[in-house]
Amino acid sequence: MNTPPLETILIVDDQEENRRIVSKVLSMMHYATLLASSAEEALQTLEKQTPDLILLDVMMPGTDGITTCQKIKANDRWAGIPVIFLSAADDKNLIVQALEVGGVDFVTKPFNRAELVSRVRTQLALKRTSDQLRMLAEDKDEILGIIAHDLKNSLAGMKLSAGLLQARLAELPPRCAPLVENIMHATERMLSFMKEFLANQRAEQLRLRKELVKLADAVRILAASHQPAAAAKNLTLTTALPKADVVVEADREGVMQVFENLLSNAIKFSPPGGSVHIVLEDPSGGVVRCVVKDSGPGFTAEDRAQMFRRYGRLSAQPTGDEPSTGLGLSIVKRLVDGMGGSIVLAENGQDENGAKFIVTLPVPALRDPAN
Repeated sequence: MNTPPLETILIVDDQEENRRIVSKVLSMMHYATLLASSAEEALQTLEKQTPDLILLDVMMPGTDGITTCQKIKANDRWAGIPVIFLSAADDKNLIVQALEVGGVDFVTKPFNRAELVSRVRTQLALKRTSDQLRMLAEDKDEILGIIAHDLKNSLAGMKLSAGLLQARLAELPPRCAPLVENIMHATERMLSFMKEFLANQRAEQLRLRKELVKLADAVRILAASHQPAAAAKNLTLTTALPKADVVVEADREGVMQVFENLLSNAIKFSPPGGSVHIVLEDPSGGVVRCVVKDSGPGFTAEDRAQMFRRYGRLSAQPTGDEPSTGLGLSIVKRLVDGMGGSIVLAENGQDENGAKFIVTLPVPALRDPAN
């Protein structure tokens, strides 16, 4: 029978006697131990081997435990390792500071062996559970992604075949026409769902990074790309942009996805002959607002309560028989929140109709020229 590998604990303490005692106690409980006498030695050890848990002394010469923990948590390879702080000082402020930088627990010296072992066991059990859940989530995402891609390819083939039949309806019996139309519509709806499902998966996995994005340029590009769809429904698509550049601190791809979804929805739910209007305001109070307004049916109070939930079914229906999956607004909300912004559905005035979404994004902080 294969014996599972021992869980490894890195003990970081400048006192040799403390390292020896803790290592002996944990070895008796069948844990493997790594020893480091300083922050520098601990980081060197982590480069060579990743432990399951770190016991970290707070007060050490040179780099202290608080700073060491910050360095550990700033590294993606080590950020998931739980850190239990060790200290002879029972200072509440120090305990709070240790927990705020990423520590999961705090044990005071001199050690109570039973307490130390119990806390180590608890944190290792939590880490095992967290690792299992993360692996399950990764497996789920991978399986769903594979299924979705395979279905998307199959549906694309079905749509192509239905399109060929549609082009040759004159050669088919009259009763075939509605059947071909049904196949085309059903296939388009399923393809739309798959595209938005995969976009939702990408949004969940997208690692947003802050960069300087010219928001007016992004709006111009997206408005131009949606003009054909607007023209097909006889919609007027207009923009009102400031003369000066409007720069926000956000993720470029995230910004494009947000306004892609909002513009697509605005066109989808506006009736033929209606209008879609995008207004980008001048920055104020450290943020910039962008308003996307359509002339559709708007939203009910019940819609407002669930509009940002995934797969939420809202009362409004597309006006041109376009497919709707209930994923778009949930993607938008997740991305905007991740970029430090906000999105709200504004209340309409007495003579207004349609939906008006207001996206707020942060502008870069002004820097002191002297620095």
